[in-house]
Amino acid sequence: MAKSELKVRQVRSHITSKQEHVATLRALGLGKINSCTRVPDNEAVRGMLSAVRHLVEVTPVE
Repeated sequence: MAKSELKVRQVRSHITSKQEHVATLRALGLGKINSCTRVPDNEAVRGMLSAVRHLVEVTPVE
């Protein structure tokens, strides 16, 4: 069975965000608006995405 992935795109700036949110974006491989990355779909990543859901857009990859 193939591992599922999520495509994550940063849609808002982290300028006024908490330092923890900035660190979470960096851990996800993001940093600038419209930067995009693919991450594995697991509980740890879903928790990180939940913390910064107001800054990112998530799309499943087939």
